[in-house]
Amino acid sequence: MAFKAAHSLLVILSAASMLAVCSANRGWSNGFNNTYQWPWGHKNESHNSNNTTDDDGPNKIIVGGSDNWRFGFNYSVWAFQNAPFYVNDVLVFKYDPPNDTVFPHSVYQLPNLWSYLRCDLSRAKMIANFVLKRWLPYYFACGERGGLHCREGRMKFMVLPLLRRWHF
Repeated sequence: MAFKAAHSLLVILSAASMLAVCSANRGWSNGFNNTYQWPWGHKNESHNSNNTTDDDGPNKIIVGGSDNWRFGFNYSVWAFQNAPFYVNDVLVFKYDPPNDTVFPHSVYQLPNLWSYLRCDLSRAKMIANFVLKRWLPYYFACGERGGLHCREGRMKFMVLPLLRRWHF
């Protein structure tokens, strides 16, 4: 039992570390290392285009930006490109109501990395808008069609919110 808990903690810490490193280094693709701005400098422009905020308050972030929550959009890439997220930010999930051409969608918070990787919704909790209340990894997925939207539709992502920086 202790080994299983230690292994789970190691997996979570490894995933959090990889996310932090990937997010910090994401500005290297243009040939310049812009990581000196992240997370202490100005926010990434693409992050600001999807949210409304004041400088010290929580962000209200529309998941997927103008694409909203839909089948076939890669939300893992979206989360990576729109990091950093902060504790107390609000994730807003917008999607069209189902009709003859639009499948129904839902949003679930998955309990752990293993459930996220497998799109296992058996212990997931259905949510609407969501506040990132603590500094820990959060996992989200569409729960429709037995996890098909999560697996095949790429409707899943994870975030590790940072603590909001202080202004002196």
